[in-house]
Amino acid sequence: MFIDKVKIYVKAGSGGNGAIAFHREKFVAAGGPDGGDGGNGGSIVLRVDDNLSTLMDFRYKRKYTAPNGNDGGGNRCHGRNGENAIIKVPRGTVVRDAETNEIIKDMSEAEDFVLCKGGRGGWGNQHFATPTRQVPRFAKAGTPGEEHEVILELKLLADVGLVGFPNVGKSTLLSVTSNAHPKIANYHFTTLFPNLGVIYVDDGVSFVMADIPGIIEGAAEGVGLGHDFLRHIDRCRLLVHIVDVSGSEDRDPIDDFIKINEELKQYSEELASRPMIVAANKIDLLPPDSDNLERLRAYVMEQGYEFYEISAATTKGTRDLMKTIAGKLANLPPVIVYEPEYVKPLAEAGDANELTIEQHEDLWLVSGPWIMKLLNDINFGDYESRMYFDRQLRKSGLFDRLEEMGIQDGDTVSIYDFEFEYTK
Repeated sequence: MFIDKVKIYVKAGSGGNGAIAFHREKFVAAGGPDGGDGGNGGSIVLRVDDNLSTLMDFRYKRKYTAPNGNDGGGNRCHGRNGENAIIKVPRGTVVRDAETNEIIKDMSEAEDFVLCKGGRGGWGNQHFATPTRQVPRFAKAGTPGEEHEVILELKLLADVGLVGFPNVGKSTLLSVTSNAHPKIANYHFTTLFPNLGVIYVDDGVSFVMADIPGIIEGAAEGVGLGHDFLRHIDRCRLLVHIVDVSGSEDRDPIDDFIKINEELKQYSEELASRPMIVAANKIDLLPPDSDNLERLRAYVMEQGYEFYEISAATTKGTRDLMKTIAGKLANLPPVIVYEPEYVKPLAEAGDANELTIEQHEDLWLVSGPWIMKLLNDINFGDYESRMYFDRQLRKSGLFDRLEEMGIQDGDTVSIYDFEFEYTK
């Protein structure tokens, strides 16, 4: 079964908690706090695997989680970091946000992509020792990992897409010009999924060609198989329109040509304007009294397309067609790689009364779900981000609540792994 679109849920691991521990050793008095930090949670990482050609692996497993980081230990032992969860996808997989359908990442390059970042480990009590606070009996909890529901959509990375009605000879052409071995038979919808083949034209000159199945009239609305597979020609730099001129199925070649082009246009205006070559196939089966070939040639050339006569079954004209395709590709832009569209929405302030505030002498520990999300979205190296963080804290009423609880100038406010000195 060919699976090329799935929805999955992914969650990175949470960070481990910091430890509360004190050093104890014979003949060493007041050894002091030595609680270690928690380990970071594992991240969800996407990796391209060229051995995969479908999203079949996601058919039964739709939820992926990375392990949490371990808690810290005594003697300043750092908790073990959670292992990253590696999710392998075929090259050309487009990752979209399930809610907005915006593109997060196009997995067409070799680099790994961190889809969800693991949570940070909490600080152990060793970090909170000061000359006036020598026995801190508190530590920080780890932060949760990011989570996301995404859609994986496979769009084949092919230079050339073969389009046309079923049974016009697309699979045959691919089989005689490349190393691909698609199923070939004399009935409609023999090809149930796209096939890729590499065509070698000359030393150092080659391209990838895809046989796109099931495009018939109404494909853009879901008729036949074309609705499922039209997405696979989105990236193609050049389209080769195969038309059966033999009349073996009692169809008019000009009518076929018009209908397929209309389906491409309904699916995408940009796709319909993509460079195209027209190949009249099955000329070896053309009846002597048929005018199909000449009528199609005149019509196609009138529309401004290049026209070629071929017989995929006997390979007549196929070599010249491949050379022409290679020449065209040399002057066309590279295969499309989609730019990210998705921008993670910034967390906003909640109610300060929902936060937990603990006072330890001159140290104030603030924690809570919404402030943790807000903290994860802030780049403290950027002035505008810091100002946004300050505005959200004031908006929540956190500073008012701290003052009601008696915070003083110079006290330290600690929010997970961020600390600042409080000034009124």
